[in-house]
Amino acid sequence: MRQGIERGYSLLHIMRSLLPFLCLFLARTKGAVASDPSMPFMVYMDQDHLVCLKWGFDNLQGNIVFKLTVNTTGWVSFGMSPNGGMKGSDIVIGGLGPSGSYFSDRYATGNAMPLLDAQQSYTLLSLTESEGQTIMTFQRSIQACDDKDFHITDEPIKLIYAYGTTDEISYHGARRGTKEVNLLNFKIRTSLPNLNYLSATVENITVPPIHTYYHCKVMKFPNLNTKHHIYQIEPVIEHHDIVHHMLLYSCPSFVAQTSDKPCYVGSMEDTCLGVVAAWAVGGEVFEFPENAGIPIGGGDSDTYYRLEVHYNNPNLATGRIDNSGLRLYYTSQLRQHDVGIMTTGVLPFNHIQYNIPPKAPQFHIYGLCNTSLFSQLVSPVPDLHMFAVMLHTHLAGRKVRVAHYRNEKQIDFLGLDDNYNFKIQQIISSGNIKTIKQGDEIAVECTYNTVDRTGVTEMGLATTDEMCLAFLFYYPAIKIKSCVSHPNTKFLSNSSSQMSGETTNQEEIAEYQSLVNALPQIELISDDDHNFRKYVNGTIREMMKTPTVMCRNNNSSSRLHAPWILSPAGVMLLLLWIVIM
Repeated sequence: MRQGIERGYSLLHIMRSLLPFLCLFLARTKGAVASDPSMPFMVYMDQDHLVCLKWGFDNLQGNIVFKLTVNTTGWVSFGMSPNGGMKGSDIVIGGLGPSGSYFSDRYATGNAMPLLDAQQSYTLLSLTESEGQTIMTFQRSIQACDDKDFHITDEPIKLIYAYGTTDEISYHGARRGTKEVNLLNFKIRTSLPNLNYLSATVENITVPPIHTYYHCKVMKFPNLNTKHHIYQIEPVIEHHDIVHHMLLYSCPSFVAQTSDKPCYVGSMEDTCLGVVAAWAVGGEVFEFPENAGIPIGGGDSDTYYRLEVHYNNPNLATGRIDNSGLRLYYTSQLRQHDVGIMTTGVLPFNHIQYNIPPKAPQFHIYGLCNTSLFSQLVSPVPDLHMFAVMLHTHLAGRKVRVAHYRNEKQIDFLGLDDNYNFKIQQIISSGNIKTIKQGDEIAVECTYNTVDRTGVTEMGLATTDEMCLAFLFYYPAIKIKSCVSHPNTKFLSNSSSQMSGETTNQEEIAEYQSLVNALPQIELISDDDHNFRKYVNGTIREMMKTPTVMCRNNNSSSRLHAPWILSPAGVMLLLLWIVIM
């Protein structure tokens, strides 16, 4: 007993001796987080910055605290959704009315008033109104076991919000929105080191009154005599309702003149396929990790670039003039690694007779990449460290999974979205670095739903066609720009390869799925000089099931209820607390 007391006094003495250093540490780290250290993460949920969300958490088995600030004095709501819509969402609604505050945990079964959850898993911490804003702070456990609560994982989650102008909870109208955020692996955006940027935009393009239009502008950037790094990509969208996606490609050395015309008309510019920057509907500003950037300038000063803008104009609007594009922020302060972007998935052109049948609730398509082919164009081949991914399908896409294989066995997912939403396509940080070694295999699986279609869906460029792509962001950059595949459909009979719009029999669809999956895959890799290599015997391997969330019972008395543990100072305090215990 006496030894325990002496040990306690000794530890207290150590703590007192460390206090001056702790205070100094707190002072130095104060500017490293947001103004509220208990909630260091923040995003604006809307483009007009009327809805702000802050959050923080103590540990993955603890609580997560949210602070929602909305420019209204009416009711406010926040939720987590499987696909960005109402159905299946976990929602809280609150406000400050004439009789005081109100707050409830609800769930939505459709586009109607969310129902009250029998188990109120959210706790209201505070609710105030100030200067025309409603500020609602609340918490819940990260690992909720209520079947009406959304499971928070380290994958991106589609967050939703809505609000009213009064405390009468009624239809929100246009006062709603969706934003995809990785709550548990969120990266705090750093301040810009400078405001130098390269502009890649179209100029006064008249969008024709057709459903799908691709416009391409080949350009050369201002000369940068020495190597620089692009550290941030910012979209500049003039017409959000018709701009579907934008890709900036580097061109091979034989493309040496500018142009401004429709894409894919059989010209030399169609060979510009090395992805440098990417944006799709729902995407936002993307900042690269502090140790990596896209190289530009120096020896690449003579490179031409092609901006591709896909316009989706289903209403056949006329007279639309567009000036959209991308801003590429760059710095002369070089980072440790050069970033590369590799296109994987299914070869995205419609000359392949490969159709998705109608009336299919789930139809899977696979694109393969065998990295052992890389050594035919690159030597040596380093380990590739992937840190982000952008997944892409069109309207029928429902799920996208990117599997990672080593020695013919799956070891991980490089990307995963089991609730894919065509309207929310963002570059998603992985949360941790995933290493791809030479000889590893990558498989991109896209799942489509065509129950509302009466004709076959082709793989192609139109929004009503389909794609199946995953853009992998990695370092160090190598010359390989794409690694895609398609099934060798020449082994299918004519009747099998041309699924008709009359096909509604689910057994026939399942048989066609099995036939296509059994076909050898033709894999194609290309480098930045438009050199190709081919492998004709690719095999679709078994893909593991999506990991599920395991519920755990939390004992609140056995954990620190302190979101500030996320901050550097909090880590030091936690270590001291552990020593005492």
